[in-house]
Amino acid sequence: MSRTVADRIKERLEQFTEALENGDLIQEKFTCRTVEFRLDPQPYDPHMIQEIRKQMGASQKIFAMFLGVSVKTIQAWEQGTTTPSKMACRFIDLMRSDPDYWRETLRNQFIVKSK
Repeated sequence: MSRTVADRIKERLEQFTEALENGDLIQEKFTCRTVEFRLDPQPYDPHMIQEIRKQMGASQKIFAMFLGVSVKTIQAWEQGTTTPSKMACRFIDLMRSDPDYWRETLRNQFIVKSK
């Protein structure tokens, strides 16, 4: 009869606890990994903001609505009077990493109504 995932987890945790209690070197008995996150978003200058907005095929108004900021904020970014927040930069990083996906996402957010 095969063991369940829960049984295997419990067994490995018991082995880990035993190793700790015995003072064993954990890295010699278990696979240890170090994970590094690159969490600092890239800063964006005015030219880069304009470039990504145009790449998305968006006006300042549409780009502002998509990012959840005002048109004046987009204008200030593009004129260099203010810089995007870290959160906005992170979102722009995502847009730059897969522009086709975000362009399609942007298109799907807006419904054109004819009068």
